Amino acid sequence: MSYVSTAGSPADTCIFCSALAAGDDRRALILQRGQRAFLILNAYPYASGHLMSVVTRHVAGFEEATAEELTEAVTLIQTAMRAIQAAYRPDGYNIGMNQGRAAGAGVPGHLHLHVVPRWSGDTNFMPIIGNTRVLPESLETTYDRLSTALRS
Repeated sequence: MSYVSTAGSPADTCIFCSALAAGDDRRALILQRGQRAFLILNAYPYASGHLMSVVTRHVAGFEEATAEELTEAVTLIQTAMRAIQAAYRPDGYNIGMNQGRAAGAGVPGHLHLHVVPRWSGDTNFMPIIGNTRVLPESLETTYDRLSTALRS
């Protein structure tokens, strides 16, 4: 009966809700949970250390989130930046969101903000010519580095 009562729920269709319900934060790539938001690695990162701050409640738009949810999501971005800085020493960051499929959101149904570390001269020909991103480490290594930095 559990399946019948939960079929079609956000946890069945949303990658973020599924990650929250997985029960294994490392496997789900969840780095830190707050009361209203959480940090998760991007499974398809643009750079090592690319993560997202996600509002826990399944809401699609910025205007749907409460002030408390947005405050915690942004506070987690500050925390994440400190951890990324300690673990990777980037020269800068891209921080932002795409709201709605037309704006380029890969997961348009659940509010999330990207944090992408950047280094001077980090552009190369692979994304342009080969439509391929080259990352210097695995997601598991990134998870270990950032989870250690978050605990410090």
